[in-house]
Amino acid sequence: MLGLNLANKCPEIPEGFVLLRSELISVRKINMLLSRCKQDTHQPRKLELALKNSDFYLTLLQKTTNNLVGFVRVTSDKGLNANLWDLVAEPGNQQEKYMSIVVFKAVEIIRRELPGCSISVAAPLISLKPLEANGFLLDPNGIKTMGFRL
Repeated sequence: MLGLNLANKCPEIPEGFVLLRSELISVRKINMLLSRCKQDTHQPRKLELALKNSDFYLTLLQKTTNNLVGFVRVTSDKGLNANLWDLVAEPGNQQEKYMSIVVFKAVEIIRRELPGCSISVAAPLISLKPLEANGFLLDPNGIKTMGFRL
């Protein structure tokens, strides 16, 4: 659940990287990044369908190699709720930075295009620091969520 921390500034996208919105990306690359982050991977056809039915998704790519280093997928009922799914970033010393970039931009888009929606996220423990830095609260008021495995 997102708090009202509006003072956050977008982390700078490192030189040589690009953040893309809903640009075609190989589901194989997404699954490879999920796997490197020790997250559940998805059946390719189901992930393709999930991408198609998402409101948008963000990919952070290294320009020279076209390597995927950050990803998040967003769905919404366009009224009350927006959800972040499959939030991952390349393991290593820049992981928190990459994650902060995709989270910040996703939240920025949601606030602009889906105003009034509360924002929730199902995410791995490694993402807690970047999420908290972007105003998220862990289980606010004891609210717990449920997820659906693709």
